[in-house]
Amino acid sequence: MIPSSNNNVNWRTHTTLLLLALIYVFSYIDRNVIAILIEPIKQEFGASDTMMGLLSGLAFATVYSLLSLPLSHIADKGVNRRNMVAICCGLWSIATVLCGAVQSFWTALLARMGVAVGEAGGMAPSISMLSELYPKNRRSLVISIFMMGPHLGLLLAMIIGGWIAQEYGWRMVFFVFGAPGIVLAILLYFFGIEPKRSTEAPQESAQPHHSLRSQLSSIIAAPGFIWLALGCALAGTAGYGYVIWAPTYLVRTQEMSLASAGLIFGIASGVSACIGSLFSGVCCDRLVQKQYRWQILFPMLGILLSFPAGIALILWPSDLSIELLGFAISPSFIFIALFAFFNSWWPSLSYAAVSQIVGSSQRASAAALLNLFLTLFGAGLGPLLTGGLSDYFGDNGLANALLVTFSLFLLSAFFYLISSFYYRPLQDDEHLNKSASPTLSNAHKAEPNIADTNYQQGENHG
Repeated sequence: MIPSSNNNVNWRTHTTLLLLALIYVFSYIDRNVIAILIEPIKQEFGASDTMMGLLSGLAFATVYSLLSLPLSHIADKGVNRRNMVAICCGLWSIATVLCGAVQSFWTALLARMGVAVGEAGGMAPSISMLSELYPKNRRSLVISIFMMGPHLGLLLAMIIGGWIAQEYGWRMVFFVFGAPGIVLAILLYFFGIEPKRSTEAPQESAQPHHSLRSQLSSIIAAPGFIWLALGCALAGTAGYGYVIWAPTYLVRTQEMSLASAGLIFGIASGVSACIGSLFSGVCCDRLVQKQYRWQILFPMLGILLSFPAGIALILWPSDLSIELLGFAISPSFIFIALFAFFNSWWPSLSYAAVSQIVGSSQRASAAALLNLFLTLFGAGLGPLLTGGLSDYFGDNGLANALLVTFSLFLLSAFFYLISSFYYRPLQDDEHLNKSASPTLSNAHKAEPNIADTNYQQGENHG
């Protein structure tokens, strides 16, 4: 329960937080559970790896990217955000259920696009609501709770989804994970609170509204933004390609069952990513007070450290166990955990970095623009590129495809390095040191840190 001294915060406030958090968990499950189901879906429909990359990535990302910005804009224009999130949750949950009833690859593609239509209107209104449901001194904790959704979603999707698929078939996975979202949508509609919109920055609201083109041009011209966006795009391409295809790699090359692959990948990735995200924030917090460029260099370091862990996952002999504290541990588990720990550094810290190089009236647009790079290149092209390369290489194609995809991390780190030369927060150094601006209490709060301007972002960590 979230403590509060605000008389307006009551059990319905906490209930709304709980429902929004659960809805976010299931949105991430519904979006990414297909990663553990690629092999059985491919076999039933006779699809290629390229086609499965299209199904798991580009079909979702394209629709999501086209709709997320206009839907977020609508949410800021005064519509009832509680109702909007409830309706969108109901839509993507129904579409998820329909994914389990499809009879061909192309109807599955349409169902996946339906999931994207609903999810495009869920994240930004939720963040906007939470920023006004609680007083300022509680928002960091509240948004941190909400932002645990991706990690918990990945863990549940892999572990439970893999077991259900093995025991009852891949279609049952979509039925089981889609149905709770329909119930949550109904509960939010009847028991959630639509908070009163705050006016915390009247001086900004009085400013003239700029055209979208001039707004985006100003953001792109911000110091270091374009290089950071390109770095995120490449890191996202490699990262999403890995997340979607790694469980299939375990099934194909290490002869694991769906349940075993989901268990190993889910626990190793989910737990390590939570720890890594918190660790990176604490460290970056302290380093930034000495030199603000660590806001760029620290996520770059995480990318570089995750690279050898990803390579080792592919090249380490599967029959060669690793001794740790007297126990023989699967090398796959260790390398997946190491990769997740280090690779969790860059997403939230990058959003925090962007929030420092634009004015408060531009932060939501800047974050949305960065998210556009991540969604189109990462969630869209990552799985498709990896699947296409797998088909191209033929025998042992998926392993070689992942190795090529991992190489994008090196180019991504190079773009981060270039960005660090240009990067400079709007605040002067003295103010930055006093305020410890990009904290990972503000990094887990990477999205939330911008909550005071009704921060809107899609999601992608990962």
